[in-house]
Amino acid sequence: MDIPYTVKPRPDTGLYNGKLGMWLFLASEVMLFGGMFSAYVFLRTGAPDWPRGADVLNVPLATLNTVLLITSSMTMVMSWLALKLNDFGRFRRFIGFTILLGIGFLAIKSYEYYDKIQHDHLPSTSVFYAIYFALTGLHIAHLVGGVLVCTWHALFGKKLWLAQPERFTNRIEVTGLYWHFVDLVWIVMFPTLYLT
Repeated sequence: MDIPYTVKPRPDTGLYNGKLGMWLFLASEVMLFGGMFSAYVFLRTGAPDWPRGADVLNVPLATLNTVLLITSSMTMVMSWLALKLNDFGRFRRFIGFTILLGIGFLAIKSYEYYDKIQHDHLPSTSVFYAIYFALTGLHIAHLVGGVLVCTWHALFGKKLWLAQPERFTNRIEVTGLYWHFVDLVWIVMFPTLYLT
């Protein structure tokens, strides 16, 4: 038996199941990150002395990471568009660029973490570094998940594409929604942690 509404929209919501499920999941993610950002605000406003992110964090590297993620959102859209145009080869190229940009972000963030650890700027040394590592660490975990899903689709998606191209295209659209959310979280996190 086929699962209904994997391609066609549900009559009650106008969305197919995967898209509806992703929007519900992202709503829970907004609450998770919202709680973390709220904790940051309360900790910062309650602290008598709070370091300026621009003075203690590497703003040029974070700016480069912002450019990488914004670019990766564009390549993610282009990978979905390639499928809409029935071009699986082009899809693989664009999803490959998305993966490489995500890995580039992770490499730069790893260097940032290494630098902080080398200079004993650990979560145990200050509340600022505790919230910095908690927020960025949670974001990194989400980005790693996105890279893994994109990699799986790039390596093993052709079978589903050949059998059910519309369903596979929907999966990439849903993956893109997740990827854009992770990018958006960084776009909020960057000025919050690094520029204020």
